[in-house]
Amino acid sequence: MAELTLKYGCNPNQKPSRIFAESKAGELPVKVLAGRPGYINFLDALNGWQLVKELKEATGLPAAASFKHVSPAGAAIGLPLDETLKKIYFVDKNAALSPLACAYARARGADRMSAFGDFIALSDPCDEQTAALIAKEVSDGVIAPGYSAAALEILQNKRKGAYNVVEIDPFFVPEPIERKQVFGITFEQGRNGLEIGEGLLQNVVTANKTIPEGARRDLIVALIILKYTQSNSVCYAYGGQAIGIGAGQQSRIHCTRLAGGKADNWFLRQHPKVLGLKFKKGLGRPDRDNAIDLYISDESEDVLGDAVWQNSFAVRPEPLTKDEKREWIAGFKGVALGSDAFFPFGDNIERAAKSGVKYIAQPGGSIRDDNVIEACDRHGIAMAMTGIRLFHH
Repeated sequence: MAELTLKYGCNPNQKPSRIFAESKAGELPVKVLAGRPGYINFLDALNGWQLVKELKEATGLPAAASFKHVSPAGAAIGLPLDETLKKIYFVDKNAALSPLACAYARARGADRMSAFGDFIALSDPCDEQTAALIAKEVSDGVIAPGYSAAALEILQNKRKGAYNVVEIDPFFVPEPIERKQVFGITFEQGRNGLEIGEGLLQNVVTANKTIPEGARRDLIVALIILKYTQSNSVCYAYGGQAIGIGAGQQSRIHCTRLAGGKADNWFLRQHPKVLGLKFKKGLGRPDRDNAIDLYISDESEDVLGDAVWQNSFAVRPEPLTKDEKREWIAGFKGVALGSDAFFPFGDNIERAAKSGVKYIAQPGGSIRDDNVIEACDRHGIAMAMTGIRLFHH
């Protein structure tokens, strides 16, 4: 197939719309096995595929990403889930999960509010266990290098056959020069083929120079995620997955706050009060997500008030107080943080430290690097300066 006509572009008024191959081979590296993907679907699918392919190559583990509006809502590698993670990700506690299914559960579960209606990318052929998890979530589609017969049957039955299932050639290599048009003008640049690995973590500039193996893995995961996240961007990572991504902000401190707030929510979803919530019978997953998000927020009365709590809960929950939140979040340590460009001020470090960050990878090169290093030293944070920027637009 040399081209594929799409329903419309970014918006319904933007017609005609298509994707097509300009390479010498003249063939698209994708096949649509079900559904009718749109313009934004393919933007998410192709960015997501690059991310998970690179995560797999860097770590040796299957990887998954949940993409929304050309930035990841979550991404992860296939490490096992404990009972708590299974519960907050809405995975049956007795479920037997493949490494790919674990990666998907982590990618989808880290920020369930942002992941609603996402496009999924998988590094490995989709197996039945992963497809069974996907079938239960509100999603626009999935891209993978293949599908088992059982997985394909599950996915082709999702949304009465309208669910978008895309297969990509895992050996496809794009041209080294990429182009796009803005306002009728063509932009051209070399593709960002930078390989991200432990070599970027050698220049540790802080008093604390110890970055253990797990933290190094998480920093690599964060940096690869940032490579495919709309800039400015910051990523908090823990246990082989993103737990907070701040994308597309004009100010870096706003990225750090946004991502940190998402990381805090990930921590709070593991609080005993949250794990003990008694939901109204029949309440769907999206409604449970909304209820949890409000419950742990500063607007908890919107779901706990006299006239509304019965809409979500079988038993009215006790509020989660500010002191309880603060104490719980303070118990999480060892979080890794990546930034796609340098930190201009130490305020980013102060905010990161509040969410348990102990390891940082950022390019360096600010005229205030000394201020940033001093802030890290106050909090015992080990920081590597990578010397590379990861802007993505």
